[in-house]
Amino acid sequence: MEVLSDLRVVEIGSAAGTSYCARLFADFGADVQKVEPPAGDPLRRSAPLTPGGQSAWFAFLNFNKSSVIIDPTAPDAMTRLTALIEECDILIDGRDVDAADCPAVDIGAIRERRAGLIYLQASWFGGEGPYARFAATDSTVRALAGLVKLVGPAEGPPSHAPDFQAGILAGLWGFIAAASSAIARMQVGAGRSWSLSTFEAILAPTEYLMFDAFARGHVTRRIGVNRFWPNFPVGIYDTKEGWLGVSTVTPKQWHGFCEMLGLFDLRDHPDLASNEGRLQHMDRIDRQFIPRLKTRTAQEWFSEGLKRRLPIVPVPQVSDLLQDAEKIASGAIVRVRLGDEVGRTVGSMQRLTLTPPRAGGPVPGVGEQQRHADVPPAEPSIPRSLRGCAESYQLPLQGVRVVDFTMGWAGPLCTRTLADLGADVIKIEAIQYPDWWRGVDKPAGYLENRMYERAPCFCMMNRNKRGVTLDLKRTEGLALAKRLLALADIAVGNYSVNVLPKLGLGYDVLRTLNPRLVLMSMSAFGTNSVHRDCRAYGSTLEQGSGLPGVIGAAGGPPVMSHIAFGDPVGGLNGCAAVLVALIHARKTGQGQFIDLAQIDCMMPFLAPWITVHSFDGMPPPKYGNRHPQHVPHGCFRCAGEDNWIIVAATDAAMWQRLATLIGRPDWAKDASLKLPQARRAIEGDIEKGIEAWTLARDADQAMFELQAVRVAAGTARLPIDMLKNPHLGSRAFLQEVHRAFVGLHPQPSMPIRENVTPYPVRTAAPTLGQHNVEVLSGILGLSDAEIEQLERDHIIGTSMLSEAERPNAEHTLN
Repeated sequence: MEVLSDLRVVEIGSAAGTSYCARLFADFGADVQKVEPPAGDPLRRSAPLTPGGQSAWFAFLNFNKSSVIIDPTAPDAMTRLTALIEECDILIDGRDVDAADCPAVDIGAIRERRAGLIYLQASWFGGEGPYARFAATDSTVRALAGLVKLVGPAEGPPSHAPDFQAGILAGLWGFIAAASSAIARMQVGAGRSWSLSTFEAILAPTEYLMFDAFARGHVTRRIGVNRFWPNFPVGIYDTKEGWLGVSTVTPKQWHGFCEMLGLFDLRDHPDLASNEGRLQHMDRIDRQFIPRLKTRTAQEWFSEGLKRRLPIVPVPQVSDLLQDAEKIASGAIVRVRLGDEVGRTVGSMQRLTLTPPRAGGPVPGVGEQQRHADVPPAEPSIPRSLRGCAESYQLPLQGVRVVDFTMGWAGPLCTRTLADLGADVIKIEAIQYPDWWRGVDKPAGYLENRMYERAPCFCMMNRNKRGVTLDLKRTEGLALAKRLLALADIAVGNYSVNVLPKLGLGYDVLRTLNPRLVLMSMSAFGTNSVHRDCRAYGSTLEQGSGLPGVIGAAGGPPVMSHIAFGDPVGGLNGCAAVLVALIHARKTGQGQFIDLAQIDCMMPFLAPWITVHSFDGMPPPKYGNRHPQHVPHGCFRCAGEDNWIIVAATDAAMWQRLATLIGRPDWAKDASLKLPQARRAIEGDIEKGIEAWTLARDADQAMFELQAVRVAAGTARLPIDMLKNPHLGSRAFLQEVHRAFVGLHPQPSMPIRENVTPYPVRTAAPTLGQHNVEVLSGILGLSDAEIEQLERDHIIGTSMLSEAERPNAEHTLN
């Protein structure tokens, strides 16, 4: 029996986010019924298309679902839809994005009759606020969220990928909301009702730069293709054969990379010791890097990097991904059937080892039902500590305990999300080697002034958690960690794959201590990968995923989209994975190991190109800021310095309104231009006409004028702009929290909410070892004398030790 085979999910409306959310349920066996009009979901016609004329994007979003046709003109349409919903466990509603001719239905009345129904309603911007009724596309929303303006040449225009990003991130958040509700329903029997804002969902990659800007001020700017504030070099370089992704973040990595290239003058130059210094000399550094890198192939440099533990990786092409035996074996690449066509697409990233996801499957034709076993609902196995007290639980994951061995961004985002949903997350650090996101460059006074307590990125990722310090390399610290794990539901680590097993905390050991435990490893490449020892950051994950190869101008280099795109994507996929495993553990009492390969989590963003290439074998076309389907679609300069707006026409009516607004009624009246294929022939002229109009206006003025006539448009904003964004302000998205050493600072809310306002942030991120006594005494029952001895022995503590004070300065947890 598959993990979710006792769930029936109904999907209505047409939105990439809700389709992906529903597909994640189908991956684990849920019976997903997709409601469509007789003509089918509009996404069935979205580009790119297979040789047989079927949408590769739709295929990725919908395999293993069933299709139900409900004609909105039929007299029994509402009755049929109501009956279908009343028989389901989860209703996923994308009608606010595109109703897709779905019949009207009274959700409130159904929920009164079906108290156990879990309901998720998705929209572009949420139900209220200045942007609530905006016309939108994937790209216009990303522009508004600060994900476009920092990418591309310094002189402009900013560059961006065509679609496929907002829907993936929104789908993950929607799945997290619904899956956590399924867990809560096991305890109380009641469902929950959620709203999901796609705009807020895609702020996950913006958070880091948003709060870095809060601390530093208005310093972030676009600095060139494959260059990103605040680290350098983090980018993609040409080699003798192939492209190489490079990320040198720490001083040690900078020294190692320069030594590998034989550039000792750069290594030893005091002005280049920090990222800040290197950002001032980018061109000078690249003038020496580029010719050296062209002396060897990307694979040869990769091999050298492995020896030196450097985060560098070859940048694959789509064809490389399809031929990668490791990705096929792991389920990252799976078979998909579209009618008579059989190709490949991207599989599930949630690699549960005991209850794995389905490995591909058929895409339903309009009205086609897939076969599902008639499985009775399983009796939930509720921990004894939760029985009889369900009424006291308000948040979905209250009563769930998580031991958090993560550092940086990806792992802490996973566990922060669990904490936001009510889980008791206990973050394990050590005074010898705390979370490295407390500071990479360590200036003078770093320890004495406790600057490691002031990092905004650490505060952002670790709220709502309790913080404990344990030296896991000492017998006493390891024993205490095992006692905590024996009482936990979930443990998460994102160290290198060998770290926890070498410490005696591998799954083979932990499952004997706690058979119910879900243990997830969030390594870069996976525990069994031939590249398992490769060092990686979020930038490495994007570089090695293949995504940069489909972004940018035709004939140009692969283009990265973000300083560390892989981190938030990996974190959200990890959260989704542990929730599925927790559902299984609650039903059966069985825990399991999850082997999450973060690099594969980036692959859904290029899934359509993988599918098309699996059929025709041709390199995916690169559109720059244009779009494979929508004409026009681009980023246009506005009045003022470095001001830009993304504008798109998604259908004939929107095109006519756009043409009329910019003073070209002749285009609007020209019947031959109704189809985007016809407009493609004069796309350059159309773009000049739009930019002549936008240049006369401030970007926001242009956006509101375009939105007034229902044309999709979004100002390209910077991450710092999110701190005072009027729409986010109207929705109370940013919450002010006080923390020692930092003071009052903003915290982003989750994009999923049960009420008009988001879940409140309950506690600020812990200071180092803040909850040592609370956890060791309150949970493990240690006496005051025992805790004091642990402090004297530096097993625990509240102040970071210098390297000279550490028993072994070369630790293994980085």
